[in-house]
Amino acid sequence: MHVIVPIAFILIIASMASALYFMMHDRGTTKRMAWSLASRVGLSIMLFLSILFANWMGWIQPTGIPFGR
Repeated sequence: MHVIVPIAFILIIASMASALYFMMHDRGTTKRMAWSLASRVGLSIMLFLSILFANWMGWIQPTGIPFGR
């Protein structure tokens, strides 16, 4: 998980940067910006679900205030 999360963040930021690039250069003639933003949403959802799955499997441990207190 220490490798997957930073890679996912880098991919999400790269997707946002490509959407900005396509927004400035395509001027609405193609749908590349929409696809780029849709892929960012998909990557964000996959990151969230993988964190939930890793917590369920016990690969990562939550920190903070315990439930019993």
